Amino acid sequence: MRSTKPLKITRLIENLVIPETQYIKEAQRIFHGRGHAYQDLSHINLDWMQPLILVTLFAPVADKDLQQLCIELKKKFEHCKSIQVQHRYQSNWVVECIYGEEISQLQILENTLHYNLEIKSGVNTGLFLDMRNGRDWVQKNSKNIRVLNLFSYTCGFSIAAAGGGAKSIFNIDISRPFLNRGRENHHINQHSLDSIRFEKLNILKSFGRIKRHAPYDLIICDPPTFQKGSIDIVRDYPKLIRRCIEFMSDNAMLFLCINSPHIGAFTGKEFLLDAVRKNAPNINLIKEIKPPDVFKETQGKGSQVLIFKG
Repeated sequence: MRSTKPLKITRLIENLVIPETQYIKEAQRIFHGRGHAYQDLSHINLDWMQPLILVTLFAPVADKDLQQLCIELKKKFEHCKSIQVQHRYQSNWVVECIYGEEISQLQILENTLHYNLEIKSGVNTGLFLDMRNGRDWVQKNSKNIRVLNLFSYTCGFSIAAAGGGAKSIFNIDISRPFLNRGRENHHINQHSLDSIRFEKLNILKSFGRIKRHAPYDLIICDPPTFQKGSIDIVRDYPKLIRRCIEFMSDNAMLFLCINSPHIGAFTGKEFLLDAVRKNAPNINLIKEIKPPDVFKETQGKGSQVLIFKG
């Protein structure tokens, strides 16, 4: 019999972030246990993606606790048609439906824009909700500018830039399937692809190709912490910063993300600041973007976004 962790359902429900009526259609995290802000609940996150609630578990819990949680969530979300659980503590991240209809694909709304998501075993959904404020900033600051989107994944930042009226966007990722999903996301938002490029490239081996379309007014760099055959941020982020400077127009902005809480003796933020100081001393920090308030952190493990200007 598997060992399970207790689930303090009453405390979890008391700390749910229930969307206001005007935002009920917007995808968002409604409980962030991974921030260690709630005792005995660091093994669970909850996301609302109408009409679905996705429960992400990082340790096994008893079936009776899941069923009780299901009952309480249905009381809070009258529009909920499905509750599904992704068991991230398992190697294959199994997804199971514990209430309602099984949903493997859905289209969600965020800040007037639409994104296709997948709810399947072994994969992320395709959009990281902790980067919502970052996408919002990009949307508000992309009017008539040229955007380079490195490590574009499913092109969330590209969707935001196009929604904000970007002049051109160049998306680069090592995965063609992710880029294809990004193209689909642009289609469902009825974005013209005439000025949006998608290229499957190993970024660290393709600087010449990237420079061919420079200069850029906004460069977005959101690399994974480690990807075999592609990037190791400890080794490669300084190089990325040096090369990005070469591609920037006058007064361009550099949008740097880091998803690792600590890099050696540095926090993620300290690592970025040190890398910029050593490799791009002529650009200045103009803004730090925090995740939405629901991503409450006590151990500084959240994503970091720093924006610099030349």
